Amino acid sequence: MVFPPIKIDGQTGQTKLQQLVHAITKAIANGRIKSGDALPSVNQMSAGSGVSRDTVFKAYNILKQRSIIESTPMKGYFVASESFKVFMLLDDFSAFKEQLYQSFRQNLPDSYSVDLLFHHYNREVFNQLIENSLGRYSIYIVMNIDERGIAPILSKIDQNKLLLLDMGTPENEKTNYLLQDFNASLVSCLNEGADRLKKYKQLVLVYDRQSTPHPDVIITAVQDFCAVHSISFKRISKIVSETVERDSVYFVIRDTDLVEVVLTCRSKKYVLGKDVGVISYNDTPMKQIVGNGITVISTDFEQMGQEAAIFVKNKQKIARVLTTSLILRESI
Repeated sequence: MVFPPIKIDGQTGQTKLQQLVHAITKAIANGRIKSGDALPSVNQMSAGSGVSRDTVFKAYNILKQRSIIESTPMKGYFVASESFKVFMLLDDFSAFKEQLYQSFRQNLPDSYSVDLLFHHYNREVFNQLIENSLGRYSIYIVMNIDERGIAPILSKIDQNKLLLLDMGTPENEKTNYLLQDFNASLVSCLNEGADRLKKYKQLVLVYDRQSTPHPDVIITAVQDFCAVHSISFKRISKIVSETVERDSVYFVIRDTDLVEVVLTCRSKKYVLGKDVGVISYNDTPMKQIVGNGITVISTDFEQMGQEAAIFVKNKQKIARVLTTSLILRESI
């Protein structure tokens, strides 16, 4: 095969070594060179790219350390044989993300290895983790960092090997995805529980744009629901004892706020589901038993994990928005 030309630019701010490593991993990630393909010799790569033999040798060693390429004595360098290595990047670690991961792992053969990482909604960390992973994995499972679009760096991954999870707006039909619906499904769920919610004088959304890991479309959706059903609406950034009042129902995203509501009700001797209501986002096993059961609006994360595993095993196109459901329990 003819190896794709490598261009080294002295104005990029990257060293020649960094550019060479990136160019080779990008060619592998984009499928321009494939498993088992031979790489140019050190001399050939040096002549073709305009960098020194020493720089090429260092670049090849870095790629070998990352298991991206292999070398055979007297034969040269080759793209490493493809193994079943899965890159899984989630936003954070929480109970329902653990459900997702365990379901995903349990539905894969033992021969598949999974590297699990977290970006914690930090864009710099997100970009760096993706950059470092290029060309090293068979499949990429990524929780996007924003619901309004797909992070540009994801375009560096072969779209046939990428599955977008949870949130994002796919920009082309090549993107594989398993997403939540954070708007229409939320309104539908609230309407389904309207009879119970209307017994409270106000609905308090506990949400902070900076610290709540959830798309802010929830604010407009809840406001519109309250307006239609003549329920007083209020938004606060977090739960403290003084903010928990009788005849109010609290819609919480973070589990720390849920815990604070439950503890405050106990200390003030409020009956959960009667004096004070609470509805939470994202179901977990614990929410089935806390306070005789916490009402939730949730996607089935076990199903998300199962379907992600099917994509990894079959490598077939998938584009689904998963159902978001209201699970009524005693907390409202």
